[in-house]
Amino acid sequence: MDAPVLDSWVLAEFATPDDLVKATNEMRLKGFQGMDTYSPYPLHGGSEALGLPPSRVPFIALGGTITGAFTALAMQTYMNTIDYPLNVGGRPLLSLPAWIPITFELAVLLTAFGVFFGVLGLSRLPQPYHPVFEHEAFRSASTHGYWLSVPKLAGVNVDDVQTQLQSLGATQVTVVSGEKE
Repeated sequence: MDAPVLDSWVLAEFATPDDLVKATNEMRLKGFQGMDTYSPYPLHGGSEALGLPPSRVPFIALGGTITGAFTALAMQTYMNTIDYPLNVGGRPLLSLPAWIPITFELAVLLTAFGVFFGVLGLSRLPQPYHPVFEHEAFRSASTHGYWLSVPKLAGVNVDDVQTQLQSLGATQVTVVSGEKE
């Protein structure tokens, strides 16, 4: 059995969302990577400050839509023309206008499932435990706090990181650690 690896983060709270975004951008420009921000609501400019790539959710939604529409058309084509051909009122067996409602509904359903599970996967949710959640003051992140976590990197002095965060306007700075399985 391998010994647990200890990870540490420098956790800083800022008074306003603008201070958090500005500090995140400054820390990223200084070369820190793997940072994360926590706030009660999405921050304008937060993704850009973290240097995150453009969202992949629209592509996941498009994939779900195409998959749903193709599946519905293929299913109806097979059922109405091959498996059980039934001539109702003289309409053709391959009747696309009659299949629009089911095609639309399955496309919407698979788009919704794709977006839901895609966002969960991209966000690495659910994440029931992270060491920063154990810090008592961090509970304000769900109500009125604006937090930045900076992972401790090898060769970087934690005191220097704390000093840099305080110089960027952090109201409190602490180091949290946890075990990684």
